[in-house]
Amino acid sequence: MLQWLAVATARDELPEALAGLRGRVPFLLPVRRFAREGLPSPGTFLSAVGHRDAEAAPAGWTERVLGAGRALLLIDGIDEAPESEREPVRRKLAEWTARYPENVWIVTSRPSAVPGNWLAGEGFSELSLAPMGREDVAAFIQRWHRAAAQRCPADLDRLGQYERTLLNAVRITRDLGRLATNPLMCGLLCALHRDRRGYLPHGRKELYDAALSMLLERRDRERAMVPTDGVELTRQPKIQLLQKLAHWMLVNGRSEMDQATAVDTLARHLPSIPDAARQGGPEDVFRHLLNRTGLLREPTPGTVDFVHRTFQDYLAARAAVQRHDFGLLLDHAHHDDWEDVIRMAVALARPDECAALLDGLLAPHPGVRAAEARHRKLLAAACLEHATELDPAVRARVQRFTRDMVRPSTPAAARALGWIGPIVLEMLPDPTQVSDHEAYLLAITATSIADDMAIDYLTALRDRAHHDVRAQLAGAWRRHDTARYAREIIAHLEPAELYFPVADLEELHTLRRLGGRPHLRIAGPFTPDQLVEGIAPAEGLTRLGLAYDLGVSMEWLSAFPQLDTLRIGRGIPPVSGVPEGIRVVQM
Repeated sequence: MLQWLAVATARDELPEALAGLRGRVPFLLPVRRFAREGLPSPGTFLSAVGHRDAEAAPAGWTERVLGAGRALLLIDGIDEAPESEREPVRRKLAEWTARYPENVWIVTSRPSAVPGNWLAGEGFSELSLAPMGREDVAAFIQRWHRAAAQRCPADLDRLGQYERTLLNAVRITRDLGRLATNPLMCGLLCALHRDRRGYLPHGRKELYDAALSMLLERRDRERAMVPTDGVELTRQPKIQLLQKLAHWMLVNGRSEMDQATAVDTLARHLPSIPDAARQGGPEDVFRHLLNRTGLLREPTPGTVDFVHRTFQDYLAARAAVQRHDFGLLLDHAHHDDWEDVIRMAVALARPDECAALLDGLLAPHPGVRAAEARHRKLLAAACLEHATELDPAVRARVQRFTRDMVRPSTPAAARALGWIGPIVLEMLPDPTQVSDHEAYLLAITATSIADDMAIDYLTALRDRAHHDVRAQLAGAWRRHDTARYAREIIAHLEPAELYFPVADLEELHTLRRLGGRPHLRIAGPFTPDQLVEGIAPAEGLTRLGLAYDLGVSMEWLSAFPQLDTLRIGRGIPPVSGVPEGIRVVQM
């Protein structure tokens, strides 16, 4: 982010939202370059960062820019300074901001590296990077490859293909989509994908192993990072220690833990990991894991969690398999938040353990309801792809139990299948290869899954001409992100003889941005003014359905000159004031 700010400011290419920074001179100072000797003095900013024209700068030029209040100072990565040097860095920043008060300063750090409001006394405000959405991830991947291409690398002719295949993989592969949620992880996936010449590991275990290797070993090493806290651990001790924290969270049903609990957990296990024990106490090791692994974060003061739930689940599964906690896994296998742990345990377990785990998922379990039992069986089927070695008889038994579960024959069965959850999406057949009737049942199942992952599956049904399929898709957007569902599903549905439901202002305005639809069904509370303003173009509306009692007279319908039919849903009381020429149909 700071590199982009520096370049965009220097080129005068800042967007309107950052117009206040235009005309400033950017200075980007990566703290890791000065980890040992501390931040350079203003007079040596250019030479300290290796600027090729540093010698040509007029004497005193940097001080004059700072003194005139024209600089943009970008101090990157306080967490990459040794702990003993962070307070001197803070004092130097306080000195600079007092001496050069009219400049703009941006300082970045992992939140856990410094106390909250670390620079508040110097007038700094504290901000956090927001999570990345689907469009942000796509834009990041595109810009990452564009930036890589500008360096004219040896693989320049392949970068375009790398970009396209990674964009597609992140969209359709659940594991990748769940990993790509922040700049660090998006950048890691881009680098890993390029490093492997356009391929990523197909198995979840292999993918997470590769990601952990890049985070825990290669990232700091390839950036020539020196130890910042006196602790230097290799990959395996880090993984063992992180597993202990993940296992505690798993057993206690938590997604975060108190830092005191984390330190106590590490203290119990450090004696058995001598490579870590000899480098410091549990507090030192905890601080190192928090600041340098990229896997832990401090969401609030005094707490710690994993930067991605996927890593927590993977590391917890490693710990469970090493501890032979298979009974614990089977006791919780019908809970959604244990699903990924079970999958990873199957991938990590030995063949006999894997077979026992899958048989346990198929077998009746005390206290498990019918829908939960179906979930366990589908989970067993989903785990087959992760089992690297498995008794053929066990594999056949799993397939026999689940073969007919994902091909429902009635709408009620299709709906019940969807209620099991997102795991069903991985089992459903290719919707482009089925009849219209089966496509309708598949649409019922997928739209019953209250998770935005269902949208990717539904895109393969959106071009069907069959009315029942289109109607099922049109009626489901309340269960999903409104803007994304409208863009990827609603915008593609053929509107002929199709009533599009609107239940709130966001949906109403979204349909307006799509150009309106000829047939609408009001399924939520609106005032006449909201509908008259929100339904556009007014002359495009020809039929209107009421599935919600608005409790007002219908004179406002005169605002729609082409409206010819008003359909009243069951349970809606008779309406009055309907303008002449509009036919009323009571359903």
